[in-house]
Amino acid sequence: MTTIFSITAPIYFLIAVGFSAVRWGMLTKADTGRLGKFVICFALPALLFRTLSQRSFTEIFHVGYLAAYGGGSLLVFFAAFFLARMRQNKDASFRALYGMGMAFSNTAFIGYPILSQWIGPTAAVALALCFLIENFLLLPLMLLLAESDRDSGDKWWRVALHSLSSLMTNPLIIAIITGTVFSLLGIRLPEPVLRTIDMLAGASVPVALFVIGGSLVGIKIQGMIRDVSAVVAGKLLLHPLAVGLMLWLLPPMDPLFRAAAIGYASMPMLSIYPILAQKYRLEGFCAAALLLASWLSFFTMNVIFFFISDVLHWTLK
Repeated sequence: MTTIFSITAPIYFLIAVGFSAVRWGMLTKADTGRLGKFVICFALPALLFRTLSQRSFTEIFHVGYLAAYGGGSLLVFFAAFFLARMRQNKDASFRALYGMGMAFSNTAFIGYPILSQWIGPTAAVALALCFLIENFLLLPLMLLLAESDRDSGDKWWRVALHSLSSLMTNPLIIAIITGTVFSLLGIRLPEPVLRTIDMLAGASVPVALFVIGGSLVGIKIQGMIRDVSAVVAGKLLLHPLAVGLMLWLLPPMDPLFRAAAIGYASMPMLSIYPILAQKYRLEGFCAAALLLASWLSFFTMNVIFFFISDVLHWTLK
């Protein structure tokens, strides 16, 4: 447990530094937004490209991982979606965001910084696989369901086409595709180019954590504790449990990838969760869920990681 704590504690200390910097006026939330854009557009794509391009295709394409993480995430998403409909009689946009909050992890800004120390290089490969599930499955599904009973005039296929066209210009998706092509073709870049990519990739972890901390400033949860608590419990407990169930049902895979699947599922929801909710006027609810999940995840994550490493005895770094 001490070893796990020594990995997770510095991550949350750095989040606290970002929070304090914005809270005390050293930076604004707009400044952290620009830093976040740097991570998404440059640092993380460099990390993904470097990891994928330097491995063989058989090392980076894991059908079992995609099935376990994708299946567990879909199970939680639809369970939350229909629960919100039966118990609260909410509209489709609320139900879709309710499900997204439970099933869509912050794999990039919090997950990778922790898992890269916990299981080593496997964390970056698993991150790329998570991105495929999140961007080609969960995000389009959320958008389609959120628009299903709105009077916006948008047909489902228009929403789907718009979502896919946006994905094709996403730097993270471009990096995954390009890195995979380089892996398949065996292309190796010149050493100066690789060093430049390595420098960019190295900035992803500290900057991402700093951004997370700054984004939490000013969020309040008063008056929404019941719904917010349900989403947070679903995200931090039900999501890793569902992914673990899928791992148990599917054929065995490399223990490092099993650890990565549950590890990424145990992260709080993605940092842009409130931004996606703005169109549906639910940003307050989603921001409150993000705040509570981000802080509580420190405790739930340590317990889950301890169970994986010291109880299940999976081979870890």
